[in-house]
Amino acid sequence: MHIIIDGYNLIRQSDSLRRFERLGLEKGREELIQRLAPYRKIKGHRITVVFDGWIGGPLREERLQEAGVHIIYSRRGEKADEVIKRIARKRSGEELVVVTSDREIAEAVGRSGGVAITSPEFETRMVLEGEAALLSEKGFSPDEDDDEDLKRGGKKGPARRLSKKERLTERRRRKL
Repeated sequence: MHIIIDGYNLIRQSDSLRRFERLGLEKGREELIQRLAPYRKIKGHRITVVFDGWIGGPLREERLQEAGVHIIYSRRGEKADEVIKRIARKRSGEELVVVTSDREIAEAVGRSGGVAITSPEFETRMVLEGEAALLSEKGFSPDEDDDEDLKRGGKKGPARRLSKKERLTERRRRKL
């Protein structure tokens, strides 16, 4: 699976990351990458973070890699939104999840066959995955009863089959 993250969107949607950004734009970016690196290592997904460079950025798109996380700075005059949409179009058919709270990007990704999740939802999943890894290192494992409750959703009544698009979205979210 390939996860593409709208970098500044995630930073600005997160209370904890926003605190780092107040110290400086670079501090916010560094903290995001530091948090993504262990998540990438645990899950094994390819992660690309896209940052805006459209106002004062480089003349050409810059691509870097840090701690196994791919980083793209859009070129001057181009927003990160356009880079994300372009990647989604090129990667159609691939298992692609885009992390953004921007509705326009989410809709474009959906048209390309990808799935978009909001920045707060991804941050929550990333934190929970980190906590689960920490617990398993210490020898704890989640209760199987808890898993069953989550699968059932605690609802009673007739089952309703999800649409094909909803099933695809749910499959990809479970992999996060």
